[in-house]
Amino acid sequence: MNTGHPALELSDKNVLVTGGSMGIGYAAAEACLRAGARVLICARGRDDVERAAQQLSHVGAERVAAIVADVTQPDDIARAMDDLAKRWGPLNAVIHSAGIYGPIGPVTDVDPEAWLDVIRINLFGTFLVVRAACTRMKQSGGGRIAIFAGGGAASPFPNYTGYACSKAALVRLTETVAIEMEPYRIAINCIAPGFVITRLHQQTLALGEGAAGGFFEKTKAEVDRGGVPATVGGDAAAFLISEAAAGINGRFVAAPYDAYRDWPERLDELAGSDLFTLRRIVPRDRGHDWQ
Repeated sequence: MNTGHPALELSDKNVLVTGGSMGIGYAAAEACLRAGARVLICARGRDDVERAAQQLSHVGAERVAAIVADVTQPDDIARAMDDLAKRWGPLNAVIHSAGIYGPIGPVTDVDPEAWLDVIRINLFGTFLVVRAACTRMKQSGGGRIAIFAGGGAASPFPNYTGYACSKAALVRLTETVAIEMEPYRIAINCIAPGFVITRLHQQTLALGEGAAGGFFEKTKAEVDRGGVPATVGGDAAAFLISEAAAGINGRFVAAPYDAYRDWPERLDELAGSDLFTLRRIVPRDRGHDWQ
């Protein structure tokens, strides 16, 4: 998909990557470092995030650091962004990948408090990170944000209602913030990374078909095949925070399928359109002559 495109250039970027200790967040941090960025990764687990920073140091020892932070805590987010600013200067970009699956099972069976918790972490946590980033970027003249949506954002996801609702909401958050922040030269996009094999899928396999329904067999099959590499989503995030993506704003990118690196050549077609967004379908959209 990306063959023939110039290498990314992020040497002028100070980037915060949440959920950067493993999986897609780690892959995004590595992609940014390889492009020359200065990267602060954060996660809730001290051992995990410090280990990840040590592993990433082979790419850019002087350009990577780690901090413990919980994205549902505004003070933690502020502390992480302050740390980045003290190290390297203003925050230029954020890649937000922190999130959880939450309870798995039919809506009648899941625990309401656990369901609410996934909304708190996946949606409210993203809101807090995006809000804090936009506040700082408005003061410093702009910036770029990439967040991860994924499973359930574009289609129903039975037995994963909390996760699906949180991820669908992230797309609309992206679209709305993009409009609000465009006058301040702040762009935001969201990414579906594909079926990346992470620790989240172990929850599905552990609970079995009774809770996960048809997604249990799909998960088994995808695990056997190896799934989509985390680098696919990580590379997309690195591109979307780069100047190569200038003009791309408020879009929902399916990283394994969309030729997103060609989009800068189609900005006239993207502008003012509903391409790569979530929209209500009405009869005329499907060739019917009623309503």
